[in-house]
Amino acid sequence: MSEHHERQAEPVERTGDEVRSNWVQRRRDKIYNEISANRRGEYTVPTWVLAALLGMFVAGWIALIVFK
Repeated sequence: MSEHHERQAEPVERTGDEVRSNWVQRRRDKIYNEISANRRGEYTVPTWVLAALLGMFVAGWIALIVFK
């Protein structure tokens, strides 16, 4: 029984400029995809915004109770 192993590609050395440009391109794609999703109505409210609204609501109730 013979085993067939595919030859693995040797690692490619990349320069700092190539790595940086790949990072910039991935970042640009991520931002573009997020903007596209928001335009389609697929946006969500960040958790910190919801927490801030809840905190203001609770603080308002406490203020009504204490200062009335």
